[in-house]
Amino acid sequence: VRHFRRVVICVWNICRSPIAEAVFRKMATDAGVVDKWVIDSGATTDWNTGSSPDARGLACLRTHGIETKHRARQVTKEDFMSFDYILCMDESNLSDLKKKANSVKNSKAKIELLGSYDPEKQLIIKDPYYGHEEDFENVYEQCVRCCKVFLENNS
Repeated sequence: VRHFRRVVICVWNICRSPIAEAVFRKMATDAGVVDKWVIDSGATTDWNTGSSPDARGLACLRTHGIETKHRARQVTKEDFMSFDYILCMDESNLSDLKKKANSVKNSKAKIELLGSYDPEKQLIIKDPYYGHEEDFENVYEQCVRCCKVFLENNS
């Protein structure tokens, strides 16, 4: 059985990417295919390494029956060599990741915007950090739409 590897990236790995990771893990579990995936998330920076996700994001996930034990980590060179997909949240993440990938000799990861899978065509998943609870709910809803299409396209 081939295991696909997927990682979701944002700047700090405490808001958007942990939500997307938890959503995708739940969807893959519910679909009975979680054993075919290695699912993770990471940051483009090391600012919050080891931190738990933002409390507002955790609360949002809990309202949808999803728990996560994620701790923030920074993307590594090994990620570019071992993950099939690196999905990011915005153009800044995309640019940073493509630069990093160019410095990795055996990079195989397909780097894309997670929002490119959104059937509602919202390409950018906006950072809710400086917003309110409803901004986290918007991130959650967009991640649900995107992860559903991504999983359908890669099952």
